[in-house]
Amino acid sequence: MSNIHIPQRNLFKTSHEGKEVDLYHLSNGKGVEAYITNFGAKVVSLIVPDKDGNRVDVVLGHDSLQEFIDSEEQYFGGICGRYANRINNGSFTIDGKTFSLPLNQTSSSLHGGIQGFNAKVWSVKNATPDTLVLEYVSADGEEGYPGELTTTLTYKMTGEGALHMTYEATTTAPTVLNLTNHSYFNLSGAGDASIHDHVLTIQGKHYLPTDQTAIPYGNPESVIGTPFDFSTPHTIGERIDTPIDQLIWARGYDHCYVIDKPEGEYGLCCRCSSPKTGIVLEVFSSEPAMQVYTGNWMTGNIRGKFDQRYPARSAVCFETQHYPDSPNRPEYPSTLLRPGEMFHSESEFRFSVER
Repeated sequence: MSNIHIPQRNLFKTSHEGKEVDLYHLSNGKGVEAYITNFGAKVVSLIVPDKDGNRVDVVLGHDSLQEFIDSEEQYFGGICGRYANRINNGSFTIDGKTFSLPLNQTSSSLHGGIQGFNAKVWSVKNATPDTLVLEYVSADGEEGYPGELTTTLTYKMTGEGALHMTYEATTTAPTVLNLTNHSYFNLSGAGDASIHDHVLTIQGKHYLPTDQTAIPYGNPESVIGTPFDFSTPHTIGERIDTPIDQLIWARGYDHCYVIDKPEGEYGLCCRCSSPKTGIVLEVFSSEPAMQVYTGNWMTGNIRGKFDQRYPARSAVCFETQHYPDSPNRPEYPSTLLRPGEMFHSESEFRFSVER
């Protein structure tokens, strides 16, 4: 798939809820380009050359700001916060005080609530040909979370062809924080019908099994001997329809992998490639885990970029993050942030080709 659809700035340059929105272009000068809007800090397009030199947009999304706002897929390319993934019962306790969040998925609060960071207009602090610095100040009590939280996100396009993300945050009161980018990838090109043929290797031998509401029910379990084992390369579709509860409940993969590296250390999380284009994506992060979601709940109803439809499993998400429901699980790595501390996290989508 070599046809390419460049986002039109005039379809993004407007105001939303009284704040200015625009579209920004980052490039490494060697064919890798990102188009990012400050609405939700969303990656609108990510264009990389394939094995034949064709330009391929490898992320799903929409042609205009209004379509992003109205989309049934609210998280396309966006930043999820304050708490990416799920908090069970929308409730957690800090220093003996319990906080309640709105429930927006069954019995949990997902990706920050009714209107998370993915639906906010971020302030643009700096924009250059290869770097975009965005800031969002979340008010004390927003979506039920304590403390005024100031988050700075830096997107940088590296010379090697990677989109690097640096997250920093401070708070005025003890709070919980878990941030991720929620890009939906199809390395054969956005609009390709399936990611079942993508070859995936994950640097993690344990994952978090979940109950029917997608909440982890305990300690990490070994993937060895299960359809969740990507410690060696497998196609995504090879075992995705295995008739076990974990895959039936989620309609595919929607699970958190524990990455095999020391906590806080920056390292490789996964490698994914398309046999059609030869495009390889490697995900790096300082986060301890990564949610793998195979777009199981997409309907194909919405109009995507270039008038494409996105059916179920036509994309895969690699959401670098802390564990789901960590605020209620003292045995999980902590997501607590206190005044005077600086939250710092880095992740990267690195591209290459194999022939």
